[in-house]
Amino acid sequence: MKTYTYSEARQRFASVLAEARRSGEVRVRRRDGQLFVIKPAKQERSPLNVQGVTAGLTAGESLEWLKEAREQSGKRLRPRPVT
Repeated sequence: MKTYTYSEARQRFASVLAEARRSGEVRVRRRDGQLFVIKPAKQERSPLNVQGVTAGLTAGESLEWLKEAREQSGKRLRPRPVT
């Protein structure tokens, strides 16, 4: 793990961040001896970020399927008339 002085880190901040990404973390030491660690944050992935599937449908077929699905779900969601 590489250690930079505060002045080095300030002057070459982009390369310090690149080094942290490559090696996992870097240290920055201030003149008074305080030591800080810079490391990349873990990337949170959205649960909605899923890989697509190939359905083998044309755009028109996909649109027709979507319209039918919406019509069917709309029928299930409509409240029944009160008698």
